[in-house]
Amino acid sequence: MTKLLALVIVGFMVIQLIKPIGWPGLKRRGDFWKLALLAMAAISLAAVLGHLT
Repeated sequence: MTKLLALVIVGFMVIQLIKPIGWPGLKRRGDFWKLALLAMAAISLAAVLGHLT
């Protein structure tokens, strides 16, 4: 699950670098780092939830 999540978010980051997505907070190409923070948080949450179950 975490590998798929990582691939999806990396895909969003590449798209953001080529052409900004335009979502609130993601209007400029340089905002791809926000997606990296989101990826780290989401993968950490998935790992914690995986260990708890």
